[in-house]
Parts: sequence; structure tokens; C-alpha cells
Amino acid sequence: MSTAALNFSVCRQYTEVSSVQIRSHFRPNSVINCKLPCNSRLFSQSGTLCIRLSAKGRSRRRSTRSSIQMTLVDESLGRRDAILTPSEILAYDLVQGPLVRWSYIADRSVPCPPTAVLLHGILGSRKNWGTFARRLAKEFPNWQFLLVDLRCHGDSASIKKRGPHTVASAALDVLKLLGHLRVIPRVIIGHSFGGKVALSMVDQAAKPLARPVRVWVLDATPGKVRAGRDGDDHPAELISFLNAFPNEVVSKREVINALVREGFSNDVAQWVVTNLRQTNRSNSSSGFSWIFNLDGIAEMYQSYEDTNLWGVVEDVPRGVHVNFLKAERSLHRWALGDLQRIHAAEEQASQEAGGVEMHVLEDAGHWVHADNPDGLFKILSFSFEGV
Repeated sequence: MSTAALNFSVCRQYTEVSSVQIRSHFRPNSVINCKLPCNSRLFSQSGTLCIRLSAKGRSRRRSTRSSIQMTLVDESLGRRDAILTPSEILAYDLVQGPLVRWSYIADRSVPCPPTAVLLHGILGSRKNWGTFARRLAKEFPNWQFLLVDLRCHGDSASIKKRGPHTVASAALDVLKLLGHLRVIPRVIIGHSFGGKVALSMVDQAAKPLARPVRVWVLDATPGKVRAGRDGDDHPAELISFLNAFPNEVVSKREVINALVREGFSNDVAQWVVTNLRQTNRSNSSSGFSWIFNLDGIAEMYQSYEDTNLWGVVEDVPRGVHVNFLKAERSLHRWALGDLQRIHAAEEQASQEAGGVEMHVLEDAGHWVHADNPDGLFKILSFSFEGV
């Protein structure tokens, strides 16, 4: 049996600590007391508390690095969440129902609980799904929900991913994360750009699949992306406009006002500034900086417009059920030809033990999980029932 030494680096602005307690989200009743090595490097990450963990051991096995979410507890710090992230693994949150007692680093004999993956759209982040995922976890307590920051977005923007930045490469990132966690999802939910990522995951996964998978594509089509009406918010124009901003801005209101003056809606402007984080300058004045990689996102959006995944829909792998959800007031045009093609695939799949289905979410625009969360919850719920 190998022996190992665990090295921690802990950080929080203005505070240094010599010992910590770690409480795992996976095992809430388990707390580990740790003393920090004298050479631990304290660093700041936008005022949040972070732990980085690495393992050194005398083992003949090749070592692997772990990515887990924990809570750090210290009387002087209060409770904070920290994500231990190796350099190549996407940032994520794992929201677990109250009946789940599983960790990918725990005893492998414990079966993985049913898992759903939730993917955001362009210029979004995993936090877009936070409230909705917690609601799902409460309603379906034996499920867990994996919320991911796609490449160039959120906390994954700091990871130096090689290009090209495409739908396919973003899907491969998520597949690698699932492999790292040793999770085989039963449900994959993707909004907008994330919907195409979900389809690309099915396209790239080894066939046949290990178990049936239900895929939800929320307000996105498999092929050509069509711009909305005049006066609608166009993502390509939004990305171009954001490129004109400096990396740091004085206030969020400055950005909101500029976007509204340019003709973007206030709702979109408010959503965009969720990608700003407070920074501290050398002269002690505060400002905000963007957390995304806008050049990479521009490349990803172009790939979103160009990527054609109709082949996945019209020849659904056995065991896969693809569900499309169209928002009633969507800013993106659903061409009549797209709807007819999806309905034709629906009829074909039903004859071949696959599944394609079309849904409409009433009283909702493109931001389905914000516009009508109750209606979306009701439509998605049957994917988690009976498991």
C-alpha cells in the first residue's frame, strides 16, 4: 500500500491561516482537520477562498490529480466553497440530492447515483443553472446534477485550452470531465449553444452507449442558426460590442448603460454583467474585470452558427432520446423547415427504438430557465421520475 502526503494551498484576501477544517459535500458528517505546510502559498482569487490539493506518494501507480468541491471551515473565515481544479479539467459544481452519499474519490464499490449534466449557452456560466439545479435536487433527492463552465467561460476561462474553440471541442471537454469523475450521465440538458454541445457529446461518445441517455436541447436547432427579428438581441453583435470594452471597467452600471444605449435589452445587459468580477487595484480603488475569454467565445459562437448536427437527430443512436424545446417567444427564429424536419425525425426514430420529441414552452423567451422556470421544471421532470 502506498503512502501519500497531501499538500494544500489556501487563500482568502487579507487573511492568513495555519490550520483548516475540510468538510466534504459528499460526506457532510465527515470533517478533516489539517495543518498547512509552512511553505503553503496563499493567493487570492477574486475574494473567494480556494484550496488546491496535490498528492505525493511512494507508489508504483501513476498518480492522478483530483477535482472535487469541498467546504472550508475556519472560525476566522466563515464557511466558503472551494473547488479543487487540476489544470486541464473544466470548472464545475456538483449539486446532490439529500439522499446522495457518493463521491468519485470514495469507495468505487458505491454505485454512481443517477446524474444529469447541465450546460449553459454562449456568454453564460454554470451559475445560470444553480437555482434550477437545487430545485431539481430537492424534488428528486436521489439524483445529482453536474453544472459545468464550458471552455472560455466562467472559471474555466483561466484554463489554457488549445483551439480550435468549437462546439465539438467544448463537447469533448465535457466528455473528458465525465471520464475524470467516472460518471455516466442519464440526462444531458443544454441551453442554446449548450444544446449543440449536448448533441455533439452524443455524436462523439463511444457506441453503443453504456446506458440510455435523454438529451434536452433547449431553444436551439441542430443546424443553421438564424438571426432574430430587427430589434432582437443578436449574440454575434453583442460579442463584437463587448470586444470594444477594456478588460477592466469602473462599474457594472457603466456596462449596462452602454449596452442599452446600443440597443440591447436591459435583461440581456443585466445578464452580461454577471460575467464581471470585482478586482482590487494597486491604488486600493475597486473595479470589475471580465471572467470570460471573449476571443475564444467569438470563435465558439461562429462554430455554433456553422455546426450541423442533423445527422445525430435523423439517425439517433439506439438508447438515445433527443428532446427539443422551443420557447414560445424565442428571439431565435425556428424556421418551418426545421420544425418539419424534427417532426419527421420523430416519426422515424419511433420506428427504430430511438426517440426524438418536440416540446413548446409557453410564455418564455430564449432564456427559458429564467423566463418560465415553473413551466420548464414541469416539462423536464419526467426525465427524472421513476429512477
